[in-house]
Amino acid sequence: MSEAQFDKKNILVTGGAGFIGSHLCDELLKTARVICLDNFVTSQEANIDLLLKNLDFEFIRHDINTPFDPEAFPELARFKLKFQGIQEIYHLACPTSPKKFEQYRMQTLYANSMGMKNVLDLAVKYQARVVQASTCTVYGERAADGHAFKEDEFGSVNLLSPRACYDEGKRFAESCCVTYQDVHNVDVRIARIFRTYGPRMALFDGQMLPDFIVSALDGKDLDIYGDETFSTSLLYVSDLVDGLVKLMAAPKGIGAVNFGSDADTKIVDVAQRIIQMTGSKSRIVFKPSLLFMTPLGLPDLAKCKDKLGWLPLVGLDDGLKKIIDYTMAHKGLLEFKTS
Repeated sequence: MSEAQFDKKNILVTGGAGFIGSHLCDELLKTARVICLDNFVTSQEANIDLLLKNLDFEFIRHDINTPFDPEAFPELARFKLKFQGIQEIYHLACPTSPKKFEQYRMQTLYANSMGMKNVLDLAVKYQARVVQASTCTVYGERAADGHAFKEDEFGSVNLLSPRACYDEGKRFAESCCVTYQDVHNVDVRIARIFRTYGPRMALFDGQMLPDFIVSALDGKDLDIYGDETFSTSLLYVSDLVDGLVKLMAAPKGIGAVNFGSDADTKIVDVAQRIIQMTGSKSRIVFKPSLLFMTPLGLPDLAKCKDKLGWLPLVGLDDGLKKIIDYTMAHKGLLEFKTS
């Protein structure tokens, strides 16, 4: 990895205005300069509004599916890229909208192919270390016996399914990372992220948890896109960010690492808990499942515990309280932004 020539590293975050990306930018700015790239396909400027006045932060509206030359942007002159380069790249750019999944299938395909290539080409140019935000869907559907997935499992994905641009796309992106590592000696590490929740999740997008809270506060029905058996891993976003930073700092060659909760949580139980915590009288309603929002397997966390000393710390009740408090404080603005 190229060394920082000045007091702080330069870090590029693609998809940095998204739900996870904006929280990651918050954390990285404590010690580094951050270039945030996003095209607002499934993210929003409100997520990074508070960062825009920070002199160590610069937002560039750009689609990573087209080549990106950071040295061509005059607003990045203070990052002294010709001398210092970029030390780390977090590639999070990829549409993640359950309700708009069909609309953004081509952008999803491109993000996992051309976008991944453009990121890895930048890594070659700057000898930068890369964290690729992959997904638990590379393992395919939940195992029939319910066992937790280990990183050395190959999984089973239908490469011809309507979801393939995301599921198989993420598998291809991992293949790109390994190939660049073998051919160009790029230092790449892969984060296989399980379902994550927290403040700044998009409202009315099928993600369910943020919609549960708004609906409960308004006394409206809580819509579950599935049935009573729908269960999942739920990881609070600050735990994920901590894991991604630890993964970036890990020794070279660590490979793929799972990040998620190994607790199997029923979505209907989460909905009921939110109703209780908000004092709501809302009902729970079951609706047809969404293609992008389906039950998934659970992670085996032995590797991240052994190699990174990482385990999720925020319990579900604490996490729900944080997102309920955030939603109550920003409810008017959130509804304005999504209307």
